Amino acid sequence: MTQYPKLAALAVLLRDDQVLLVKRRNEPDAGLWGFPGGHVELGETAMEAAARELCEETGVIGRPVRYLTNVDVIDRDRDGSIRFHFLLAAVLCDYCSGNPIAQDDVSDARWWDVADVLGGQVDCSQHVDLVVKMAAT
Repeated sequence: MTQYPKLAALAVLLRDDQVLLVKRRNEPDAGLWGFPGGHVELGETAMEAAARELCEETGVIGRPVRYLTNVDVIDRDRDGSIRFHFLLAAVLCDYCSGNPIAQDDVSDARWWDVADVLGGQVDCSQHVDLVVKMAAT
């Protein structure tokens, strides 16, 4: 772990009554569903990173519209040492084109009914439901 938080961007993409989620292959949250996303590269805005990561992880093209919120993800091991610390910039994106296909560091990618995510029927990373609520309103 570095001595400072890492900045990452999340692409939050709604289409009709569905949200695009990916199943994380790597820690943190391996095996859980969350938004496509990843590290912001040097010289890249979080909005640009969200669109890039969306395409890299799913093949879907989206246009970043606005920031929704920031989410702190701090994971500690049993002795209290920090394993991961990310500041995630959630970016609302408009769907442009493409069908989700798992690529890069995700094991699955697909559209989920918003009602199923909000109803706890999808095994999601922490805060996914709160961000979906923000995006849907």
